[in-house]
Amino acid sequence: MSSQRRTKMKVIVLGAGVIGVTSAWYLAKAGHEVTVIDRQPGPALETSFANAGEISPGYSSPWAAPGIPLKALKWMFQRHAPLVLQPRLDMQRLGWMAKMLANCTSAAYAVNKSRMVRIAEYSRDCLDDLRAETGIRFDERSQGTLQVFRKQEQMDGAGKDIEVLKADGVPFEVLDRAGCVAAEPGLASSADRIVGGLRLPGDQTGDCFKFTNNLTRMAEALDVTFRWGVSIDALEAEGGRITGVRTDKGRLTADRYVLALGPHSPQLVRHLGLKLPIYPLKGYSLTIPIEDEGRAPVSTVMDETYKVAITRLGDRIRVGGLAEIAGYDLSLNDRRRATLTKSVTELFGGAGDPAKAEFWTGLRPMTPDGTPIVGATPIPNLYLNTGHGTLGWTMSAGSGRVLADLISGRGPEIEADDLGYARYVKGTKSRESGKLSPANA
Repeated sequence: MSSQRRTKMKVIVLGAGVIGVTSAWYLAKAGHEVTVIDRQPGPALETSFANAGEISPGYSSPWAAPGIPLKALKWMFQRHAPLVLQPRLDMQRLGWMAKMLANCTSAAYAVNKSRMVRIAEYSRDCLDDLRAETGIRFDERSQGTLQVFRKQEQMDGAGKDIEVLKADGVPFEVLDRAGCVAAEPGLASSADRIVGGLRLPGDQTGDCFKFTNNLTRMAEALDVTFRWGVSIDALEAEGGRITGVRTDKGRLTADRYVLALGPHSPQLVRHLGLKLPIYPLKGYSLTIPIEDEGRAPVSTVMDETYKVAITRLGDRIRVGGLAEIAGYDLSLNDRRRATLTKSVTELFGGAGDPAKAEFWTGLRPMTPDGTPIVGATPIPNLYLNTGHGTLGWTMSAGSGRVLADLISGRGPEIEADDLGYARYVKGTKSRESGKLSPANA
């Protein structure tokens, strides 16, 4: 490694959700001088605030899958559909949807799921290391994920996922109804609603908001500077490089810049010629106080019918999921609340009162192939860590570590070329240098 690559650099991270804060942590651990900018008054107050709470590498799957176009048509006429498309003429949305539909093939699904599982499995390992090093607490549990099937056809359709899990060496268990109840005793009263399940014992749970806030305090102890309430106006560029960040509180400069603004990432770099295929998918959650421990989940249960995750977070149940294609609208929809309530009541009725729940919505930064965009760009000092969709919490530690390694001139511990922006640029591929180059180079 050259002395140039070992040089301490000033790095500005744009965004203080779980992705931005983990990026800052690993960059600071690598010896860099880090500043994080966010428009909110504190960390994890947007997409990372009240997500489903899953750390589920084995369940890392792209929404673009074989059969999804037909299912989407059927969902249009269902009251409790897991995917909702709000009618509106939006060229950005139409372009993104076309790219997503192009990924709804068996071959594309296998490739996309495999690389998503790769970064997610690595991320869980990085999180385990971080926990061991720091003792960070976040209502964490390590008791797996149980995907429950209400219909036999759903269980039969899990075969494609199982093949990918086998290929990637991810532990799993196929359970009958009794096996599901043994894994999650709270399902006993609703056992007649399910036919079986797929359990991933290596998955974990935890409160993303608590984690991000605690890691922020630990990063401050490493001299990371957090600038709250600062709105980013633009990235300035000259001579093919970023020269500064213009904000409502003045101009900031650094040697390297990291874009971690989730669903708001594309707008900030469009004028630089970067077309990030990221679109916001609106998700919802309920946070319900537990009233009967015996009826509550012990970990995460995925309700395959409604694509809803029901997760134990300390003395609360987090019910999260659904995907609404509605642009940047953040209004709360009572119809979506009814779907979340239906799922948790049918499976864990009596565990808590949904009427006492906190209802929340947030925007997930979704790529058409489901894989995040982590790494370099054609602009030498601009890096990306964005587009994690519904899996930002699951993939956060690993993405932050990969990014810090790339910026520091180290080869990541996992294959990372296919995680970068270059996969969206025809005829190019990533290089460790971060520049795009001919695919046969």
